[in-house]
Amino acid sequence: MRITQDLYQEIVEHAREEAPNECCGLIAVGDDTAVEVYRATNVEASPLRFMIDGQDLLRTLDIEQRGLDLVIYHSHTRTAPKPSETDITYAVNWPQAGWLIVGLEDRVADVRLWRIQGGRVTEEELAVE
Repeated sequence: MRITQDLYQEIVEHAREEAPNECCGLIAVGDDTAVEVYRATNVEASPLRFMIDGQDLLRTLDIEQRGLDLVIYHSHTRTAPKPSETDITYAVNWPQAGWLIVGLEDRVADVRLWRIQGGRVTEEELAVE
């Protein structure tokens, strides 16, 4: 996926603002390019897990109706940006979605993109332009 520097920074800033809790949100993607970022509320308000607020999830319908792909983003405030077992379990509900994770270990942002399908985790290319 390609993403502009501005959208990338918006996601990283969201992660830093919500720390020590995990942040979460949605990215609308067309032709393998991020076109819009939607911040969401983490109803768990936890440093260990996230759950996107139901109202915010309604945006997935808009993304789908516009013929765009969905990437769900969240942060790991104390670990590397690799899907946890909790993430892999949660991803069962969203088999077609990409998963962007912002790792804030040592306050340095490390951002990675993943595909999680059927419990299988594969890293995908993320190009910041």
